[in-house]
Amino acid sequence: MMKLFDFFKNKNANSIKRNSDEQLADIAAEFVRQNTSKRRWRLVLGLLFVGYVASMSYVSLQQSGILQDALKKESPFVAEVALNGVIQNTRGIEADDAIELLQEAFAAENAKAVILRLNSPGGSPVQSSRIHKAINHLKAKFNKKLYVVVEDICASGCYYIASAADEVYADESSIIGSIGVAISSFGAADAIKKIGIERRLYTAGENKALMDIFLPEDKAAIEHIQTNILDKSHQNFINIVKQSRGDKLKDNKDLFTGLVWLGRDAQDLGLIDGVGDANFIATKLVGVKTRVLYEKEKTLLQQLTEASAESIALVIIDQLFSKNSVGILQ
Repeated sequence: MMKLFDFFKNKNANSIKRNSDEQLADIAAEFVRQNTSKRRWRLVLGLLFVGYVASMSYVSLQQSGILQDALKKESPFVAEVALNGVIQNTRGIEADDAIELLQEAFAAENAKAVILRLNSPGGSPVQSSRIHKAINHLKAKFNKKLYVVVEDICASGCYYIASAADEVYADESSIIGSIGVAISSFGAADAIKKIGIERRLYTAGENKALMDIFLPEDKAAIEHIQTNILDKSHQNFINIVKQSRGDKLKDNKDLFTGLVWLGRDAQDLGLIDGVGDANFIATKLVGVKTRVLYEKEKTLLQQLTEASAESIALVIIDQLFSKNSVGILQ
């Protein structure tokens, strides 16, 4: 009887052991299956992310024109640089950035000429002078012509830059000229008296507070600024324009008074060489149809962000117009 009990006891133990082993095996198999599934999902998500980044990068490159420009540079083309805004050492048209772009445009092996599109009311005479000198240096170094195309306005320091070109063109409605120099300010001496404010200013040097807006005008200081700053800067400007434009300039008493003119009148005065745009210069004067724009490079993140924003905006606009169209049709 005891042997029979031991038999069943051992059989049950073996059965329990087998069941435990099978359960452990099932658990291990399920664990492996889940890990495999997780790895697959991670792989799929990783591939989707890489695909998204690749597609957005491609879209960004397409929209930025980098791919097209790379292909265009394989054959003769006209290099184009666009400068817009106030001429100053921060933002707008800044000499270092402008010179860097012009250097790259002139140095391009297949670039037959350079077009500089200008749109500026003027600004710093120093920044203008630096760009002017750089253009003359680059023209001599690479033996290539530079054409300026004026867009809306090219006045004061902008024309200082433009005068360095071999030829200048503009639209009939472009505003050109303002060959002069100005310093602007205002006076608040009487205003602070009326509201009971006392001006307290401490200086070392009797002229250190020159042109302080809270002090009455000083005739001696004004004469100094007129003679040594304004008049001399103006004469430098005139000399540069005469030297650059030469015999093209007409003898007109108003030419250097700071007046501005529209395209045709500016042509009559010799300030520009004709009416035309960048396409006219490339095809008719240079004899090349292809133009490549040189501009400050953007980071990949900036390009992707812009491409994403543009894509989203296009989808929203498309949806809005689609809904409006449906509403009208109904």
